[in-house]
Amino acid sequence: MRRCGVADRRDSRSSTLVPADSKRSLSACAALSCVYFAAIGGFNPYAPLWYKELGMSVFAIGVLVSLQSWTRIFATYAWGALADHSGQRVQIIRWAALASFVAGLGFLAPPHFATLALATLLMFLFNAAIVPLNDTVVAAHLVSEDGQMDAKRYGRVRVWGSIGFLLTVVLAGWWFQHAGMQAFAFTIIGLLALVVWAAWRLPIQSGQMMVKADPEQAQLSIGAVLGRPEVRWFFVSVFLTVLAHSSIYAFFSLYLVELGFGKQVVGMLWAVSIVVEIIWFAFQGRMLERGTLHHWLIGAALLTALRFAMIVGGGANLVLLVLAQCLHAITFAAQHTACIALITRYFPGRLRGRGQALYSVMGYGLSGVVGSIGGGWLVASLGYQALFIAAIAAALASALCAWQSRRLDSTAIG
Repeated sequence: MRRCGVADRRDSRSSTLVPADSKRSLSACAALSCVYFAAIGGFNPYAPLWYKELGMSVFAIGVLVSLQSWTRIFATYAWGALADHSGQRVQIIRWAALASFVAGLGFLAPPHFATLALATLLMFLFNAAIVPLNDTVVAAHLVSEDGQMDAKRYGRVRVWGSIGFLLTVVLAGWWFQHAGMQAFAFTIIGLLALVVWAAWRLPIQSGQMMVKADPEQAQLSIGAVLGRPEVRWFFVSVFLTVLAHSSIYAFFSLYLVELGFGKQVVGMLWAVSIVVEIIWFAFQGRMLERGTLHHWLIGAALLTALRFAMIVGGGANLVLLVLAQCLHAITFAAQHTACIALITRYFPGRLRGRGQALYSVMGYGLSGVVGSIGGGWLVASLGYQALFIAAIAAALASALCAWQSRRLDSTAIG
């Protein structure tokens, strides 16, 4: 029996898809992942700086940043349920990408808090469909008959998202340093247009192909899966690990600027984390075999605590900040792959879209809302050090929850 809930190369042969169709669809999914995360790489690290230049307070910035996570609480599951019931995954991705682009045009409106909030909320309301449904399409090509995922091939698709993020996070740092933050709105709108282009390149049939489930799996319901204690502990662990990371997603750029670093250094430090993420995704197939999926979740949580200890203890020490960012290979990349593999196993067949959506809700919805708004309050009241200390506590609690999930997992393979 495998130690890890991911498949080796031989398992991928049991897919029900024709290899040529599979390659074409996976290439299109990789392209969509690339441009989607390119847009995120241009938006997430620099939107707080843009909001600040527009005169927003730190708390207002925290509220604006949290809007992305608010949409993940309800929109992602709604998109997943619609896709599972209709089977029209690619069509939903296409129209959601187009609607997100239209919403992004709102950034050209006069810069008031209300208009910024509305444009941001609508943009993320629609693009909340893209990543979970794209991952579901990918899973249809990479999951074997026994529910195991080919981690090596998944890494080859997901790595393009990291590459897209890396390119824009570096180039945007240079671009905004020279052109100023007034170029932010036009830059994001251009990146959203690329997402629309990539979404309409996805083959329709790729979203309609499913891996066959056995009769027992066909009888499963969302309620039955969520009734399993190991699944509940798994989701709590996901929530806490990403809650800790929300301090980076929402406030790391502002923290670096307060320490005296320029936008190019901000971009460089973000780029370091993405480079190690790319390396991990490229070689994760063999690495993940060295432990169970739950072991990787526990390790990622513990290293997350170490990462924030280095950030809070290192201050303006650039070497320590670089080393802390290098831990992203485990704290995000390894943790993400382990989560996708466990979701694939816990939510088979027609439950998979909603399983991916629940992962997004717990990992990038609730945690992002609490982290952004609570983090904004902590920074305004007690400073950045208090924020990162809270992140350490969340990461340690996550490790305990992942250990509890592993202890209760009756499958004994991850």
